[in-house]
Amino acid sequence: MIARALLLATSLLALTAHAAPRLNVETVAEGLDFPWAMAFLPDGSALISERSGALRVWRDGAVDPTPVEGVPQAYVARQGGLFDILLAEDFEDSKWVYLSLAHGDGDANTTRVIRGRFTGTALEDVETVFDAAPNRDTAVHYGGRMAWLADGTLALGLGDGYDYRYEAQDPANHIGTIVRLNADGSVPDDNPYVGESDKAPEVYSYGHRNVQGLVWDDTRDTLWAHEHGPRGGDELNRIEPGKNYGWPVATFGVEYSGTQITPHTSRPNMEDPVLHWTPSIAPSGMALYDGELFEEWKGDLLVTALAHRVLVRVSVDDDGNATQERLLADRKERLRSVTVGPDGAIYVLTDSAEGKVLKLTPAAESE
Repeated sequence: MIARALLLATSLLALTAHAAPRLNVETVAEGLDFPWAMAFLPDGSALISERSGALRVWRDGAVDPTPVEGVPQAYVARQGGLFDILLAEDFEDSKWVYLSLAHGDGDANTTRVIRGRFTGTALEDVETVFDAAPNRDTAVHYGGRMAWLADGTLALGLGDGYDYRYEAQDPANHIGTIVRLNADGSVPDDNPYVGESDKAPEVYSYGHRNVQGLVWDDTRDTLWAHEHGPRGGDELNRIEPGKNYGWPVATFGVEYSGTQITPHTSRPNMEDPVLHWTPSIAPSGMALYDGELFEEWKGDLLVTALAHRVLVRVSVDDDGNATQERLLADRKERLRSVTVGPDGAIYVLTDSAEGKVLKLTPAAESE
């Protein structure tokens, strides 16, 4: 395993960035309060969440100044607030919209998933789908990204609450895990720990620090996740049920002070990352490109980064080797989330009190 870790580190150092393609970058919305996620509706409009708790509608190139009514109050503190948006797979019939958010107060809070029926201006019939357990008294590392898997089940990435890192090695709780649920919040019968009294039945994988990107890849039949490391050690992982992804026993990262967390970058019975970012880029969102505008990017992962202020395109070949390309570095803006629109354009949210929606399309050859 040590040799494997050294080989991985060496291969990552050898990665070279390709020349960035020429992009047309257009600001299609601005004045958003730390936007966190964007989800397109069938009519071409979109929902945008603001970490401060509001859910906005973007339509006809403008953000409606009136927030969507009926959104439950989030616990807004430090990294806590309103997080991800996911439309039900049968949205056109059911109108269900799923939201993740921090819930509770400073003494006891957690990551919650709710759903409500979207009327165009409000959420109705709102119900709680899932609460991560146990509660904690920290306002950081919530995770919150969601994805539908091929079988219609819901994956939710969670964080370790920072002060509870060693709980990420115990699948008896939800700290530092990815959980898998049915659409109504019940537990799928084939989850890896169903029937084990000392394990939480919702847990799908564990040993994560703070899952910030979660994408189902139909072509590769793979659930991709990335997690925000400490000082270094951000990871991109292929998620398999019941597997342990190492945190904090194995990591390429160190404490923010520079002191060692663990001497191990790899351990037996723990999964090594497909790639790691050391130093940390602070990955914050992820999408799989499946549009038509950037034909050569089909199947690639797009990762937004806060610290390095870039959009990273990651291409993984059939042998699992990853190459990277960094985009938007010249803008020097913290990037929170990325979404592929129905028009094939790439939409990126900037992380700011005056947040923007950037639309990326290929630049004309004459430009």
